[in-house]
Amino acid sequence: MYTYIVIILVYLAALTVYNFMQARKVKTQDDMMVAGRSLGVTKMVFTLVCTWIGSGTFIAGAEYAYRAGWSSMWMPAGAWVGIAIIYFLAGKIRTFGQYTIGDILEERYGKFARLFGAIALIIAFTTIVSYQFRAGGYIINVITDGAVSVEAGQALAAGFVILFTAIGGMIAVAHTDLPNGIIIVLACIIAVPFVVVTAGGLGAPAATLPASHMMVFSPDFGQYPLLKGFSYFLATMFLLLGVQSMYQKFYSAKTPADAKKAVLLWIVGTIVVETVVVVIAIYASSYYIAEGITIDPASVVLRAARDMVPAPVGLLLLAAAVVVVLSTGMNYLLSPSTNIMRDIYQRFINPDATQTRMVALQKVLIVVLGLVAFLLIFIPTVMKSEISVLKYAYFAYTIYGVAITPALLAALAWKRATKAGGLTSILSGAFMVIMLDIVIPYVMPQVMIDGDPWGLPSIYPALLVSIGTLVIVSFMTPKPDALLLAKLFPEKA
Repeated sequence: MYTYIVIILVYLAALTVYNFMQARKVKTQDDMMVAGRSLGVTKMVFTLVCTWIGSGTFIAGAEYAYRAGWSSMWMPAGAWVGIAIIYFLAGKIRTFGQYTIGDILEERYGKFARLFGAIALIIAFTTIVSYQFRAGGYIINVITDGAVSVEAGQALAAGFVILFTAIGGMIAVAHTDLPNGIIIVLACIIAVPFVVVTAGGLGAPAATLPASHMMVFSPDFGQYPLLKGFSYFLATMFLLLGVQSMYQKFYSAKTPADAKKAVLLWIVGTIVVETVVVVIAIYASSYYIAEGITIDPASVVLRAARDMVPAPVGLLLLAAAVVVVLSTGMNYLLSPSTNIMRDIYQRFINPDATQTRMVALQKVLIVVLGLVAFLLIFIPTVMKSEISVLKYAYFAYTIYGVAITPALLAALAWKRATKAGGLTSILSGAFMVIMLDIVIPYVMPQVMIDGDPWGLPSIYPALLVSIGTLVIVSFMTPKPDALLLAKLFPEKA
């Protein structure tokens, strides 16, 4: 136990020193928000992998695989399709090259679209940061053999994520992601054969797990298994297609060509890591069930790192889990602070703020948002409420995917989208998710079936309303002026 702790603490200490060194380079808004637009292909690839592969993969994805088996692949598959689609937009995103998606939304839909888009993003990303902290708690608890509780561990994780992000912004995030990404990819690939052998061979899951775990759509999904499985696919895909953390990375690339090349390698890395994590989770779950050992489903991959592989491999896998929490937490904490500074403070409050003031205020905001994210997980902990990283992830993915992504993609690819159509899409999408996932479960609990209102996953009605209002209102209002479209469609303007 102590060897694991010491080595990981040494690595964290080294990252801390490295981040302090990188922080000296942060002089301007460009440095803080987009790493001075200096990232080459290699750093772009690994920072994209680290941004996407977080506790949503290692904790929520593993929990999902433990409960539903191979049908849990629907969740990561949404990301793979999303990356393939975004490949065709990466060059345009980098050419536009500002700071936030709010810059794109305002260009097409006006300043209020920037404002409301920022609010939806802040809600979603702060939620994502909160469950990174929870994941950190699970990791520290497993590493210490339970000596440090999950609750204490999540506080420690929050401290490291907030510290690292506040120190150096995007420069710290991108440069930290290079070694972290290498660790993640190597650890996952090396661990698989050991886990399979320890579980009893390739046929172990089929022999041990329920037959439903071998199905394309597990009956464990609820009343409508196909709809539930595909809802995870859609939520993941629409989050990735519009997620600002990725757009910030594209803005950080040296050139549009570098951004596009990085996406090709990013999809390979993401497919490999996410598939491998599901494989580890399924074989580990079959092992623990066969052994009669009860575990927390969210920690199945972490437990496998302790119990099913040689110590050096386990250490590498646990280190990978640590760094995904750090990397994803940093990325998703930096993004909403950037939105507040760029889309609210600089746009509406102090347009003439100096670079020094912008950097200083953003560091303060990072700390404030980090504390808010911590409270989102700390309060349920104190109240002894059930905490599922999978549920946190699904809510965050859904509200962002339906409120932001349809309007954002239309801004980049559909010239007929109008200001009124985009703004209505953002507002109606966010409203539907809040009603279906937060209000109705408390006001009308009798209509909840398997965690969904009337058994229907919220993304379907919410996405239908968001896209429907975008299209209908756009066709009901005058076409955008050609001059307005020139910046995003220069070749045909």
